[in-house]
Amino acid sequence: MKGRVLIVAGSDSGGGAGVQADIKTVTALGGFAATAITALTAQNTKGVDAVLDVPADFVARQMRAVLSDLGADSIKTGMLGNGDVIEAVCQVLEKDAMGIPLVVDPVMAAKGGASLLDAAAVEVLKSRLLPLAAVLTPNLPEAEALTGGTVRAVGDMEAAAAALLATGAKAVLLKGGHLDGCVVTDLLITADGSRRFESPRIRSRHTHGTGCTLASGVAVGLAQGLDLGAAVARARAYVAEAIRGAPGLGGGHGPLNHGHTVKPFE
Repeated sequence: MKGRVLIVAGSDSGGGAGVQADIKTVTALGGFAATAITALTAQNTKGVDAVLDVPADFVARQMRAVLSDLGADSIKTGMLGNGDVIEAVCQVLEKDAMGIPLVVDPVMAAKGGASLLDAAAVEVLKSRLLPLAAVLTPNLPEAEALTGGTVRAVGDMEAAAAALLATGAKAVLLKGGHLDGCVVTDLLITADGSRRFESPRIRSRHTHGTGCTLASGVAVGLAQGLDLGAAVARARAYVAEAIRGAPGLGGGHGPLNHGHTVKPFE
């Protein structure tokens, strides 16, 4: 076991996304996962039924409890829910976690469309959290919401990623899965240039939690000392195989097979 990842995100009762997906991913890739829970959700593959926010000060206390004892080699944020939580998380990051790589998955909506970040919190996210990110991992709808622009083709992704880089994040991994086509293109951009990652599209309704999983895959890679490009490449390969081996559960957007790297104990 190598690489400690502190995950700051919401719980998915269906087990396919959120901290459940994050913990599975970090573990499957050989790391150690600790958590600070930001919200509880009542959800399954068909959608989100209810959300219960965790008080901001308690989110901060969870983070400090982990950092002061277990420590972390990287931190990953997912669903944060509201501006108070984002502000509290940023204060902990600035005081207790400077120098630890931060992967920010700007979760704004569930796979089924339910909103997971209120509108007022988006400005706090942009002004406070994004400048602290070592890597920002938005999908295209999130990128459009954060920049006010539109992305309708692979050619538009470079401008959108550059606009996001200008928010202060040190790197942006812009995910192109929402575009049509038989090839999925993700774009990684830093101040030093950009790199495209391409792979064949896997046609499946079992894609719940892919964003959480990819971001956590990158986070554990960084925690283990991989460079960013290698961490992204491994995380993408892990997600692709997890989709291919999805267990077929649920009647909606089903979960992935996060355990495909794990050999059962005999």
